[in-house]
Amino acid sequence: MIWQQVYDPIGNMVVSTLLAAIPVVVMLAALGFFHIKAHIAAGMGLIAALLVAIFAYGMPADMAGRAALFGGFTGLLPIGWIVLNIIFLHQLTEQNGSFKVLQDSLSGITEDRRIQLLLIAFCFGAFFEGAAGFGTPVAVTAAILIGLGFSPLAASGLSLIANTAPVAFGALGTPVITLAKVHGYDLMEVTAMIGRQLPFFSVLVPFWLIWAFAGRKGMIEIWPAILVAGLSFAIPQFLVSNYIGPELVDIIAAIVSMACLVGFLRVWQPKKIWTSASLRGKDVSASEVKPPQPIVKHSREALIAAWMPWVILSIFVFIWGLPSVKAWLNGIFAPAFPMSGLHNLIEKVPPVVPQPTKEGAVYTLNLLSATGTAILLSAVISGFFMKYNPVAIVRTFLKTIWLVRFSLLTIVLMLALGTLTRYSGTDTTLGLAFANTGVLYPFFGTLMGWLGVALTGSDTASNVLFGGMQKVAADQLGLSPNLMGAANSSGGVMGKMIDAQSIVVASTATRWFNHEGDILRYVFFHSIALACLVGLYVTMQAYVWPFTLMVVH
Repeated sequence: MIWQQVYDPIGNMVVSTLLAAIPVVVMLAALGFFHIKAHIAAGMGLIAALLVAIFAYGMPADMAGRAALFGGFTGLLPIGWIVLNIIFLHQLTEQNGSFKVLQDSLSGITEDRRIQLLLIAFCFGAFFEGAAGFGTPVAVTAAILIGLGFSPLAASGLSLIANTAPVAFGALGTPVITLAKVHGYDLMEVTAMIGRQLPFFSVLVPFWLIWAFAGRKGMIEIWPAILVAGLSFAIPQFLVSNYIGPELVDIIAAIVSMACLVGFLRVWQPKKIWTSASLRGKDVSASEVKPPQPIVKHSREALIAAWMPWVILSIFVFIWGLPSVKAWLNGIFAPAFPMSGLHNLIEKVPPVVPQPTKEGAVYTLNLLSATGTAILLSAVISGFFMKYNPVAIVRTFLKTIWLVRFSLLTIVLMLALGTLTRYSGTDTTLGLAFANTGVLYPFFGTLMGWLGVALTGSDTASNVLFGGMQKVAADQLGLSPNLMGAANSSGGVMGKMIDAQSIVVASTATRWFNHEGDILRYVFFHSIALACLVGLYVTMQAYVWPFTLMVVH
């Protein structure tokens, strides 16, 4: 029996929108205001979503339960699998002392905490976003920052802020490719449009990052280095997206940015070295900052050994991200399991889609091609390289599972919540509320993308969710469909720092367990402020700078 989604079940769009927002409000309030542990807050949000879906939206209870179960499986693979294995690698490097050598080598480039942030959170994180996405950059950079002695809140929150501008082209362009494939956009045109929106923010975000950490004065003191990092990322981002395609935008931009910043630091260093590892102002984790350890000069062989696990990780993640490799691995093992009682039994209906469209629900166990598997293999190979024996490697892996058990549970519950809102249609109700804003739609349509990522944790999922609606609304309002499709993705990147799974990844990587609410409260202002700036920029593109809509590739 087919169940059709209803987007205004109460017959009053205001009331229906308020009902649809209940699960999100419950979860965010529990995390941010009542200091409830993340897995409990996620469970409360899931229960609220089930009640709203069944009793307000009329979704069959069995179907709602299966949608939540389907989302939970997705939480384990790929997201949880990435988190588990990156922490496993970090554990191995920390236990044998090579992580301390890596810290010393980074401090050797500069002892200034602000420039360490630029190198690691912005440049290095962008590379991992481009190669893998799906939580990998935050996991890697937050783990490195906490190892360098940053406070847990600084390491978590600043990694999240830095991981914004690259997100639209993450995982070798997956969000843009998916947007074009699912909703019929021209891939090169929508890629080029995103490439005319995000470069401005690729320059702004590094300044914003250092301002959030060190304040206005601390930011001004190193403005030349910030400008070099931002411009050397933004220019390749624009050129590659407009003239080559979406796949290698972040990879090329990140490598150029790292090279330019390191080269610039050979001829320039700040007059005043910033040594504080805590956030300016109130830092609730300041008491947990480890006292700085003296920097030790290491031999060339020791430095190579310390960096080798991360080089191996980069190589494996990059190779696993190549479409041809993914296709080959999926050809070996990637069984697909249609979710009985859910697959093709739910229909999206106008105005979200031009005609009733069935929603598939097929879980693919793509264990071989999953990014987490690449990370696991790189960790095992690195373990042997670091002279661990097989028993010690297995013991560390089991210890890591126990360490992140509540984080994995939280991710499962969060994805169950996000998937249920998708299949019940409650997220579409929220999207339609944004779509009814008329001339202000370029601004609020951008915030729709922000909302989509905040709810689902994925720019790809947000593009799937709202990409079609953006196209329909743009046609109705006489706007460029490519502009609004791109705005959905560009606005979505700013929602990445407040989505629940990213916050859990950050708290796990820094081992600041049960403080997800503190992280959320810290990054929320930065997220909504940057999203509004993207919305204003898109509005200017629509009405003031129409020349930016021209196809240039």
